Amino acid sequence: MIETSRLNALLDAPSIEALWDRHTRLMADYGFDRLIYGYSRYLTQTSLGDPDDFLMLTNHPASYTDTFIGKGLFRDAPMLRWVLSNTGACSWAELERMEADGELTDRERAVVAFNRDNDVTAGYTISFKSLSPRAKGAVSLAARSGMAQQDADAVWARHGDDILALNNVAHLKILSLPNASPSRALTPRQREVLGWVGDGKTVQDIATILDLTPATVEKHLRLARAALGVETTAQAVLKAAFQNQIFILDG
Repeated sequence: MIETSRLNALLDAPSIEALWDRHTRLMADYGFDRLIYGYSRYLTQTSLGDPDDFLMLTNHPASYTDTFIGKGLFRDAPMLRWVLSNTGACSWAELERMEADGELTDRERAVVAFNRDNDVTAGYTISFKSLSPRAKGAVSLAARSGMAQQDADAVWARHGDDILALNNVAHLKILSLPNASPSRALTPRQREVLGWVGDGKTVQDIATILDLTPATVEKHLRLARAALGVETTAQAVLKAAFQNQIFILDG
């Protein structure tokens, strides 16, 4: 059974940075010391969405992530294919089966080879349940260097339920925290005016409430739309709300 202190450590985290630090430490205690978490709200049938809208967290070294994430190798990772069609946890023993059965594409085999060269060979992948067909989250748990897949499977046999529960808690906590990427983060004033729009206020209403001119309010709305990469203010309100950038308590 999971210790209450472990759950509280995740639930009490005030920011994604603090949560990620605590979660990676917890997973390292089980032998999974290198993680990649990814989440997108904007999946289509042919795309994972705009990379600028992804939330990706990792504690892998830059020597690995510069290529795996920076150069987009993750898009051809065999376990990503599994994630998009499944929910739950999957042992990386599945990779060995897929490879033996000739199910991997050339690009997927290249990713497997890259991972082997970087000692990312054993572990588990968790695909989180989503209520929206446009959203998907997952986490890759790479076992520490020197741990074989059979050893990782033995750890999972003993502690898999706890590991899965902790990752689900971390995932849900992440979704409750402001999680915009730096390139899409709003200023406090942009968040404020979008929040008032979301409450049904007109530009003139907002100008009166904030003691600004209507032109200044329009400027903040325009900059918010640009920062979020959308065309309309309604889209900006929706996207900012999805990213937990508005309708939240500061501090």
